[in-house]
Amino acid sequence: MNIKIKSGDTLSQLARTHKTSVSELMKANPEIKDANKIYAGRSLNIPGSRDEYVGGTGGTGGAGGTGGAAAPTGGATGPSAPSAGTRGPGGSPFDIAQSHLGKNAGSLKMEGSGVGADMEDWVPNNVNCANFVSAALEQAGQITNSQHHNAVVGLAANLDKDPNFKRVSLAEAKPGDVVSMKTPGGHHVVMYAGMKDGKPQFIGSNNVNSDGSQKISMTSMNYPILSIHQYRG
Repeated sequence: MNIKIKSGDTLSQLARTHKTSVSELMKANPEIKDANKIYAGRSLNIPGSRDEYVGGTGGTGGAGGTGGAAAPTGGATGPSAPSAGTRGPGGSPFDIAQSHLGKNAGSLKMEGSGVGADMEDWVPNNVNCANFVSAALEQAGQITNSQHHNAVVGLAANLDKDPNFKRVSLAEAKPGDVVSMKTPGGHHVVMYAGMKDGKPQFIGSNNVNSDGSQKISMTSMNYPILSIHQYRG
């Protein structure tokens, strides 16, 4: 989760408020070189309360009253779903995302072309879910660079403003639709990837590495769905 630093805030006070430490805040915000110097109006990434998938199980719920997905299975293999889904001028975002399966987000965002070039390099390696989904949508021609957002709620807000996107239920979802979820630690965003064994599957940048960093993987999840955005352009 990103917050705005307010006048009078200190790093130690923010660490206490968000149940973390000054050292962890500095690790999550490498641009901060001096713990005693932070600036009002700038964004601060809060570790442990962030836009990412952190494992575990959640409750039910979902967009349009639909139920949640199945429990997370780590790096599960993907479903035998059609790769058509929702297409933009540049193709299917699902096909684009699927072409990067198995790549670590930290290395993908350093690639000089395609999705990697559209991902923001500065985003920490454990919070790249919105960064990756935004980049895949850009490559598909469904959003512009100005609509790219590295926070789940920010990306969802941008899609809500875009007349080419419409909120749909899980029953209406197609591969490549953008699925925002509520997790115990914050939010997570992935793409719908079809059904497998009667359970919805999702593809995205997920925290499946042992060090907590993210990898492009396909899995099922049991978190409440906040919204599903489908491209109708």
